[in-house]
Amino acid sequence: MEIALLFAMREEIAAMLNGEKTPLLLQEAGVEFYRIRPGVIACCGGVGKVNAAMATQLLIDRFHPELIINAGVAGCFENVSIGTLVLAEGFIQHDFDISTLDDCQEGFVATVHRVVFPTSWQDRARAAMDAVGLPYRTGIVATGDWFATDTPRARHIAEVFHPLLCEMEGCAAAQVCYRNEVPFMAIKSVSDCLFGENDFTFQFPAALARLNEVVLSFIDKLEVPCGTH
Repeated sequence: MEIALLFAMREEIAAMLNGEKTPLLLQEAGVEFYRIRPGVIACCGGVGKVNAAMATQLLIDRFHPELIINAGVAGCFENVSIGTLVLAEGFIQHDFDISTLDDCQEGFVATVHRVVFPTSWQDRARAAMDAVGLPYRTGIVATGDWFATDTPRARHIAEVFHPLLCEMEGCAAAQVCYRNEVPFMAIKSVSDCLFGENDFTFQFPAALARLNEVVLSFIDKLEVPCGTH
């Protein structure tokens, strides 16, 4: 089974690379694709929805993975510990809104007639996380081309969509996988808390260290459904 890991930032993929032992398979449209180990490809697509969508489609077209996993850091709408791991249950686009034209819900994507893009094989994904043995949460993730902080806009997103996390890539990748009928999962590590009691801080290194503890172990523990090739 070929699994593809989609990261946004160079720093997120760096821990996966081991010099000449990690061969560069392809560089296309500014995206580098690496063979992490047999059966696992990884790329750093860039920050934001357009970059994520482009990298996801390239992964599908060039390498035909049976599963794509988006791994990265995210802000949290709850006050949790930095590095809290989250297994995404689904994604929405908080900045996609055609409600004034079509009398529909915010986030409704008319091309596929849905708001929430669910992740795949959720029972098996939770079983794999349980087997890894690190504590984690599950929840909905809000995606948009905006770095969220405690503002009226963030409060609106929380009220309308009730997500656990907010980030900038996941729903774009989820939508591309949905339209290509490719299974999709996501693991996130909390880097900041939007509505925390203390001053806002973006703690990327701590969140990344926690993420790196789990990604490959999760793949090792994941049991693929019968009939997946």
